[in-house]
Amino acid sequence: MKLKQLLSEIDVIELCADLNTEIGDISYDSRKTNKDDLFVAIRGFESDGHKFIGAAVSAGASVILCEEKPKENIPFVLVKNSRQALAIASRNYFGDPASKMKLVGVTGTNGKTTTTILIKHVLETCTGEMTGLIGTNQNMIGEKVLPTERTTPESYELQKLFKLMADEGCKYVIMEVSSHSLVLERVAGLNFDVAVFTNLTQDHLDFHNTMEEYAGAKALLFERCRKAAINIDDEWGGYMAQRAKCPVFTYSETKLEADLVAKDIRLSPSSVKFCALAMNSLERVSMDIPGKFSVYNAMSVISACLLLELPLGEICDSLKTAKGVKGRVELVPTPSDFTILIDYAHTPDALENVIKSMKEVATGRVVVLFGCGGDRDKTKRPIMGEIATTAADYAIITSDNPRTEVPKDIIADILAGVKAPKSRYKVIEDRTEAIAFAIDNHLEGDLIILAGKGHETYQIIGKTKFHMDEREIVAEYLESKNKT
Repeated sequence: MKLKQLLSEIDVIELCADLNTEIGDISYDSRKTNKDDLFVAIRGFESDGHKFIGAAVSAGASVILCEEKPKENIPFVLVKNSRQALAIASRNYFGDPASKMKLVGVTGTNGKTTTTILIKHVLETCTGEMTGLIGTNQNMIGEKVLPTERTTPESYELQKLFKLMADEGCKYVIMEVSSHSLVLERVAGLNFDVAVFTNLTQDHLDFHNTMEEYAGAKALLFERCRKAAINIDDEWGGYMAQRAKCPVFTYSETKLEADLVAKDIRLSPSSVKFCALAMNSLERVSMDIPGKFSVYNAMSVISACLLLELPLGEICDSLKTAKGVKGRVELVPTPSDFTILIDYAHTPDALENVIKSMKEVATGRVVVLFGCGGDRDKTKRPIMGEIATTAADYAIITSDNPRTEVPKDIIADILAGVKAPKSRYKVIEDRTEAIAFAIDNHLEGDLIILAGKGHETYQIIGKTKFHMDEREIVAEYLESKNKT
């Protein structure tokens, strides 16, 4: 492809290259650069791609796209924002594959993964069309599972994935859109057919600094979509609606003026039921996914699918066959006298929601086991400590992914927010030992929430990932107890 085609719609400050230069591929990692590549120099958190221009030239790069003029004698394209330019150039290189499919983006602190997976289920059930999924748990093309590294891939990999999905025959793509990806321009150059806002609660303040900055990042999605579905029960819903540059469809449990309202909500330990009122129609919804938050997840799904012009009745019928998502209120096999579930809750709001939702249906105590991730937002640690020890009947404070921090230091930060008496909680640093303690000390009717890890099957200590699957830990420990 010629350089001039790659640069279409990119704001160029200075061009010192032949626009007819044939470009073989695009790279942003000098270690993966090949002959005739366009090398894009990106300023990262730990390194600056401009420092590796020489290495990229040695590897065969024919043109450099950068934010500062290279010292090397090589053709270059100077831009203000190389991350944004990478996204648009990648889109152009792969032939704008996303435009060949209906693109749905879901953003919010909690509920993104469940919502995207449920939208995929509804679309495939109602239309029979192959649907792509890009998210935290996994990327999928129909039923085929692809590996995933982060919620939203880097822009080049994202466009490559869109191309693969379009070539495989996908008509829809549903993707989680993180605040990081919006700020870091990974989704630049995309036009979403539908964008969904689930909620906004404290998280990622190590990156965004303030809630206002975090909200502003999320709102960027609603400036690049054709239709928006917004939860107006959330305190930030009004702000998102104001920022939207498109028609807005609202959903709510409490506000009758919303376009979709959930009425007559009924909760049980294994399901939720409610009536969906939208477009002068009333339909019953039943899902075998417990928790009050499941009502909101269902409403976000219904809203998105209505905006994709699916009939309300068909949407609600398809939700009856929806299955739970791995690591989201996931029940683990246990003896009948107590219950264990695994949930990804790793923010204050998510932790409080899952505890309160389970207290509404539990027959005995609600016990929560949790920790906080290292090298991440430290301000939420004492908040989560207070929530766990006040909202739950008993809390076990342990490790999550300590990364390069000392686990005891993370736990100390959590304990700084604890006001409950010591009879309400216990500290066990080793997560496997903490799970064993929860099982050994359960009372009849207990509902034990293993919070924070969710779908993850590893624990990060230092910079190394060690295998850790809580499902296996529970099963193996219960089996060992049966043998003794």
